[in-house]
Amino acid sequence: MTGAAPPRFRASILTLYPEMFPGPLGASLAGRALGEGLWSLEAHDIRAHATSKHRNVDDTPAGGGPGMVMRADVLGRAIDAVAPEGDTRPRLFMSPRGKPLDQRRVRALVEGEGVVILCGRFEGVDERVIEGRSLEEVSIGDYVLSGGELAAMVLVDAVVRLLPGVMGATDSGTEESFESGLLEYPHYTRPREWEGRTIPEVLLSGDHAAIARWRRAEAERITRLRRPDLLDR
Repeated sequence: MTGAAPPRFRASILTLYPEMFPGPLGASLAGRALGEGLWSLEAHDIRAHATSKHRNVDDTPAGGGPGMVMRADVLGRAIDAVAPEGDTRPRLFMSPRGKPLDQRRVRALVEGEGVVILCGRFEGVDERVIEGRSLEEVSIGDYVLSGGELAAMVLVDAVVRLLPGVMGATDSGTEESFESGLLEYPHYTRPREWEGRTIPEVLLSGDHAAIARWRRAEAERITRLRRPDLLDR
């Protein structure tokens, strides 16, 4: 009798707070898929790779300035332990100065074997480890968090929900915001009338071509109002 095949998608998280995981990733769609072995999650403690007496992972910034910077030597050892030579998974560093995460990048990650994600803390990480370990900096928005852990959860959730077998309906991941370059059209369900507001008649017509045209027009309208930059692209 052979054992179950290993998950195709493996997420390895490097963090100072491994107890934060799986967190929300252990619930709902992602959590069920995790329990079913459709993907795997490992949270690795960066501090385990510190060699000083007090297991320091940071130091004062060269040139002066506020805060502390995570050390390249500690991070380098941590990354090498989790993703040794031959591990082809992309190495991501959650950073507000990174390239914005979008659905196209999420789709590309879905096709791979997983991700290795470094979660920074303090003022940032030594630039040399970003260069020396070919880290791809990724941002989830134009704001700053206390650390990269929540950003890593956002990225992993966005990817995992699109893995084969995770969502019940195969079309659920294709008719969403950003998949067609537009925001998603409005949704309705029973009751037919609620507080004087009714479902648009076209959605009850059974005319699938008319419904498709209405949804496209609504997606364009909402995108034009809320995210005109998407139309410019």
